[in-house]
Amino acid sequence: MNAPVNQPLPLLELDVLRTFVAIAETGSFTTAASTVFRTPSAVSMQIKKLEEMLGRSLFTRDARSVALTTDGEMLLGYARRLLAINREAVSKFVMPDIRGIVRLGSPDDYGERVLPQVLKRFAQTHPAIAVDVVIDQTANLKRRMAERQLDITLMTACRNVPTEAEILLTEPIVWGAARGGTAHLRDPLPVSLWEEGCVWRADALDALGRTGRNYRVAYMSAHTAGQRAAIMADLAIAPLPKSFIGDDIVALGPRDGLPELSNYNLAMLVDGEASAPVCALADHIRATMESFKESGRFAIAA
Repeated sequence: MNAPVNQPLPLLELDVLRTFVAIAETGSFTTAASTVFRTPSAVSMQIKKLEEMLGRSLFTRDARSVALTTDGEMLLGYARRLLAINREAVSKFVMPDIRGIVRLGSPDDYGERVLPQVLKRFAQTHPAIAVDVVIDQTANLKRRMAERQLDITLMTACRNVPTEAEILLTEPIVWGAARGGTAHLRDPLPVSLWEEGCVWRADALDALGRTGRNYRVAYMSAHTAGQRAAIMADLAIAPLPKSFIGDDIVALGPRDGLPELSNYNLAMLVDGEASAPVCALADHIRATMESFKESGRFAIAA
């Protein structure tokens, strides 16, 4: 777009840039709409006006996906910088005195899938607070909290949630399997499990035992990436939270000849003498989980 020499250039609106970045990061107008709390039609209108203002097409669309054009890639860099400068400027006035270090614990599954998004946004809104993360099994994280080695920890439990813990999320456990795979038809049933102490492992083995289904542990890993690799290769099926299902992994259950699994809880323990930085991170985690319950995705808007 070529503007007249004596006419000022139009100003980019931060709210529109926030929507643009959300679409670029989620690859979906619908998902981006939920993260910026707008309707899909309102999001489409924002992008249409942005493209008209710049005189460039920013996205290519087909029936299944949304991708950035070359001009869109260029704008994405500018948009992230402008949003970061805005957050930095506002934080200087709104939260100038909150600084310190927070020691956070998390199970591996949430440490890999959720925490990067949570901590990215927290660092943007609270730049003076450093977060040190420990990834471990729930039993070990509870021990670390008791020994005051952590300020906050996330933990998973099917039952017996500590009375002092706050339940952030309750959702079903399902059998994760490769889309179009045949692992669940084999006898004995090949399963991929975490190490001893994992609540999903305990629930899966209890369900298999109750129904008398023959099984063998075909794959064992303490890391979510390893579990997903076993599923994707159709080597085994594995118990997973329903929200972890997607892409080429599908949920199986009684209709597929598999025992129904329980619900599990994601809970949070916070030090009883929490400092201001600890309270700030705890509030941020609560807000993230509330957003997830509304949208069904762990997408964090820029």
